[in-house]
Amino acid sequence: MKVLVTGATGFIGRRVVSRLREAGFDIRVAFHAPQPPAGANDAVALPGSDAPEEAFLALMRDVAHVVHCAALNNDRSAGEADFRAVNATLTGRLAQAAATRTAGRFIYLSSIRAVVGPGFSDTIDETTPPAPQCAYGRSKREGEIEMLEAFATAGRDGATALRLPPVYGEGMKGNLRRLMRLAATGLPLPTAALTAVRSLISHDAVAGAVTHLLTRPTPPRPTYVLGDASPVAMSEIVAAFRRGYGRPARLLPMPARPFRLLATLLGRQASWQALVATQICDPSLLASEGWTPEAGTLGRLEDLARQAG
Repeated sequence: MKVLVTGATGFIGRRVVSRLREAGFDIRVAFHAPQPPAGANDAVALPGSDAPEEAFLALMRDVAHVVHCAALNNDRSAGEADFRAVNATLTGRLAQAAATRTAGRFIYLSSIRAVVGPGFSDTIDETTPPAPQCAYGRSKREGEIEMLEAFATAGRDGATALRLPPVYGEGMKGNLRRLMRLAATGLPLPTAALTAVRSLISHDAVAGAVTHLLTRPTPPRPTYVLGDASPVAMSEIVAAFRRGYGRPARLLPMPARPFRLLATLLGRQASWQALVATQICDPSLLASEGWTPEAGTLGRLEDLARQAG
């Protein structure tokens, strides 16, 4: 059984491809680069969002399922139109072709930014009303809508969006990578700026969720919120990285008030709120359907720093 994987050379996509191959699936890689990835026996160029319909239909030849990992992530140089073209329009075009030509499932890797902004503090689950606060988040939400509408128009089920919190693993980027680099400096850090509790998820757990949804007999729900079994405090994340680097935690018990006042004076209240916001993802829906969330978050983060050191 063949699975088309977009974004297969990316941070999460590589792990998805590996797990699916271990599960016995044949893989077709859709790539953006000028040359196909090394070792890919079945590789095709991913069409642009404005490509003709025939280009998308051709991708689906002999394909049973689609896992759509390709995305424009939180790139500060990108504009609203750039995010919409890649994360919404391209997703919709792929979903339309899949709904027409495949008999299986369409899994779209979305983000919790499709429903909440960085300053949101509360638990996030499948019932959380979508209220994206940035161009990236809006485009991911539009991608979810276009995917589900394409399958509904075709009278099909089987399409689902996986809303992911920050993803960690070898090769990770973004805020977690920056936080790991900060931990590597050994500089003392104030605990007042690290009180937030966050859900994270490993790229292995994401790949496991994808494999689970492609192999279980019943169709997936329209959306799932994923996350490791237990959220972790930012201070615990820093301490785990520093254990991996073989360094002391060096977290100073300083009050939050001076930092909050400084943020206010600098006009950075939103940045402060994003820093201290607690965002807990509840993965119990997919867990109730047989998927097992990662339980050793801090140990995995420690291992990442140990390997990097």
